[in-house]
Amino acid sequence: MNAFAVRIAIDLDAPPTEVWRVLTDSTAYPEWNPFIISLTGELTVGTTVTTRIRDADGKERTFTPRVLVVEPNRELTWLSRVGFGGLFDGRHSYRLEELPGDRTRLRNDEEFRGISVPFLRSMVRRTIEPQFVAMNNALAARLAQDV
Repeated sequence: MNAFAVRIAIDLDAPPTEVWRVLTDSTAYPEWNPFIISLTGELTVGTTVTTRIRDADGKERTFTPRVLVVEPNRELTWLSRVGFGGLFDGRHSYRLEELPGDRTRLRNDEEFRGISVPFLRSMVRRTIEPQFVAMNNALAARLAQDV
């Protein structure tokens, strides 16, 4: 099957509990998150949430991913499908790794699979990958504000 991944990491000056608190406070996303500008619904396994993203070109899209993993202070993962399953699926994960000195490494990853991957890979690299970086940097700034 056609697949590729976007993997972006950042080391944050906050413990995993604080990173998790900001990451899962989706009602505050419009205040700080340049990528996921809206997330509504319960972040519990098996539920469907509604996310509105803004790509690097300023285009907005809405997705309704199903939450797959919720491990407080460790991992949040959901799966979005565009069209029918297997056309273009994105499995998005936030993984938190505790670092010495009350710091956290956040891995912000998405694995894309489906028959459309070869046609959409360059668009994702150009318009979505920079927004992962922007979100990570905005999260770092938000954590610094909360200190």
